[in-house]
Amino acid sequence: MKTCSVTCHRSAPWRGFTIIECLVYLGIYALLLGVAFVAFYQCFDNMKGLRRNSWDITRAIHAGEIWRTDIRAAARAIQFEESSQIIRIPQRDREVAYKFADAQVFRKTGADAPWLILLSKVQSSQMTGDPHAHVTAWRWELELQSARKSARVRPLFTFLAVPNTGNQP
Repeated sequence: MKTCSVTCHRSAPWRGFTIIECLVYLGIYALLLGVAFVAFYQCFDNMKGLRRNSWDITRAIHAGEIWRTDIRAAARAIQFEESSQIIRIPQRDREVAYKFADAQVFRKTGADAPWLILLSKVQSSQMTGDPHAHVTAWRWELELQSARKSARVRPLFTFLAVPNTGNQP
């Protein structure tokens, strides 16, 4: 038998990566990671916007319900001052007043009470009487400021209320 003093090597393919392949894989990984971060932060910003919008809607509806309760509790004819855009709602024990100024709706309960902010970040607010045959309904048109300049949906609200039927002028 012949013995070979030189070790014979089998010709096997290399099992491993070249440095070029590693750099390509790292580049692809970094690209996918960057796209994932962009998608995450867009979703996060949309979530914050949705939360802010739902909070604004809740505040507006709460303010509208307070206004409707005040209108329904009117003891005498409701007065509207066109010059100062103040609506005065006389009730049994006090007078409630509303006004719109500086992108805010203010509410005052009593002659000596201070004006308190009922709703802020308001684009426009208009309270008007809507006379019908036997009753005068009151309408409050309210538009909130939108966070984006080009909002898809404008935040508009309309509240209607009718004083007790025995309290009409």
